[in-house]
Amino acid sequence: MRYSKTHKEETRRKLMDSSRALVKQGGFDSTGVDALMAAIGLTSGAFYSHFPSKQALLEAVIAEEIDHSIDLLSVPPDASAVEALRRLNLYLSAAHARHPEKGCVLPALGAELGRASPEVRGIVEKGLKQLHKNLVNRFHSDEQAWAVMAQCVGALVLARAVKTDKTRNEILEANKHHIARQG
Repeated sequence: MRYSKTHKEETRRKLMDSSRALVKQGGFDSTGVDALMAAIGLTSGAFYSHFPSKQALLEAVIAEEIDHSIDLLSVPPDASAVEALRRLNLYLSAAHARHPEKGCVLPALGAELGRASPEVRGIVEKGLKQLHKNLVNRFHSDEQAWAVMAQCVGALVLARAVKTDKTRNEILEANKHHIARQG
């Protein structure tokens, strides 16, 4: 059977997209190559025609996910205070808390990223510094920008850890109000 010229690239993209969601739901260490490939309807043997190792896939996934997280948390430099808070409120939403597979990688895999290879932690650090630089423009200090980043990620971790929607919403709303007072 002949494949199109773009088949390999399309399969790699499907693997990346599927892996992004699976990894944020179940963690990278606990998600095997078999599960990653089964999600796109292929056998694990095909994996190695796209990535030399599971570690290489993790690095590619994290690089894309960090970019996605920067997009979620960034505030355009010319944004009004109202627009900045609107963006942060979207980040601190119940929908974001309930659907880690669609959201920011930092609350989903934060602890796992801390145990990752130096290469992966370097990708994360580079992205965090880029996001920090963006938020300094809005919050006017290095310290406050780091604190807002940590507060947003931590609030989602806590909101995902609780059982009831009531408590989840209390956590998220409290953090939205606190950040609004800072900006």
